[in-house]
Amino acid sequence: MTAWVTRTAVTLACTLPCLVIADEFSFQDVIDKAEALAAKSWQAPPQVPRFLQELSYQDYQGIRFKPERTLWLDGDSQFGVMLIPPGLFYHHAVRINVIDGDQTEPLNFDKSLFDYPNAELEKLVPADLGYAGFKLTFPFTEPDAANQFLVFAGASYYRAVGRDHNFGLSGRGIAVNTGLPSGEEFPAFVEFWLEKPDADADSLTFYGLLDGRSLTGAYRFEVRPGDETGLEVSSVLFPRQDIQLAGVAPLTSMFYYGENTLRPDGEWRPEVHDSDGLLVHDGATDEWLWRPLNNPAALSMDYFSVGQVRGFGLLQRDADFRSYMDAEAGYDTRPSAWVEPEDDWGQGHVVLTQLPTPDETNDNIVAFWAPESPLQGKHSYRFDYRVRFGNADLAREPLARARDSFLGDGQRVGGGDAEGAVRIIVDFAGGPLDELDADAPVTSQVAALEDGELLEHFVEYLPPLQRWRLSMLVRPATDRALSVRALLREGEEALSETWTYQLLPGSDILQAIR
Repeated sequence: MTAWVTRTAVTLACTLPCLVIADEFSFQDVIDKAEALAAKSWQAPPQVPRFLQELSYQDYQGIRFKPERTLWLDGDSQFGVMLIPPGLFYHHAVRINVIDGDQTEPLNFDKSLFDYPNAELEKLVPADLGYAGFKLTFPFTEPDAANQFLVFAGASYYRAVGRDHNFGLSGRGIAVNTGLPSGEEFPAFVEFWLEKPDADADSLTFYGLLDGRSLTGAYRFEVRPGDETGLEVSSVLFPRQDIQLAGVAPLTSMFYYGENTLRPDGEWRPEVHDSDGLLVHDGATDEWLWRPLNNPAALSMDYFSVGQVRGFGLLQRDADFRSYMDAEAGYDTRPSAWVEPEDDWGQGHVVLTQLPTPDETNDNIVAFWAPESPLQGKHSYRFDYRVRFGNADLAREPLARARDSFLGDGQRVGGGDAEGAVRIIVDFAGGPLDELDADAPVTSQVAALEDGELLEHFVEYLPPLQRWRLSMLVRPATDRALSVRALLREGEEALSETWTYQLLPGSDILQAIR
């Protein structure tokens, strides 16, 4: 995190005479717009007509962009731009501009770009409606294909996929007071500038102007699609007022239930989630920490202190179709996302917010980095980072990883004979564990927190799975959370990431065993 003076921090100093092209657009133009906007009172963007906001899901989905009208389709660029209509979830339009060389022109609304479900709806759509956002395409599957790989629409949300994935979790420009009693704010991108790439370009650059009640922001994105799709992000924030909890590089996902929870009544699918865990890498201690996700009975917020965050992400480690058995949703093909700061953001926390959800239609998981001190009004802050979307190995973690986590009653056959205790099973594989013999002296280091009682823990090798299993029996204190940290070691050497877990007193598993 860096507080800075806007103009001198971004403009390169010249020791020789500089050639300035007045019409050439740059990131500095967006920064200037954001700074000027922050000096004014926030004005909510104009809403689209109410009938569009009240469209049924089916009718809104019936408004379809015509693929043959994709921007740049008739040129020599590999990239294309498809436009998204306002309506249903998207209550306001955004301004979209196209940068072609040294020319910048607005992309005016054209209702003929869309097919409509019926003539009556088409007649009602205003000729100056505007667009809700855009989708970028790239030829993943074959040279002439236009595969969608990045979507920007709704507040500051975006979704991206690598070559072999389907859309799942989302990124955001910023999160403001997520999970706090004061209520969350949702700043929104209100204007974009898309640079037309050269014919042989494998990346595309665009800019976004963000506005919200508490802050404005300028963003530069350079996106490179591939097996992993990566975004290089530069952001400059201008708070209008102090912000208690600013979430930098937020990720949003869905966790309904999984192997570590009870299955809801009537559900036939083994698991339902877009992501199954949070991974954090603390550069100050070189610790890798894994937290399986949960669908809590009430709002849950966890703050993981990091002296120097090297990376964090929401991962979908389980990519086995048999874990979901859902051919339509394809949860086994949902991407993971990993955020890496470009420089030292200083002391702070990776925050995990988990909300209860009754089904899979709600994104109930948010993870972000928050600075130790609140962002102050009338200051500016810059955060540069990279976020990559791909398979669960994109973090390049060198240690063994938790592959499965199971919890159950500690007072039944296979669980133990301890009343009020929970049997916890964690299977590890990968990293240095793969180099060990089955009889290697692998041990476990386990801590029961929140005054919990650790009754037993041991490690065994599982030949059928070629994994190492850590088994723990833990009794939480009365009316306290079940909270555990564990890792595998050989002597003094850490072999695995740190597995950490917490169940609040009202959780389904704790209720079931009491």
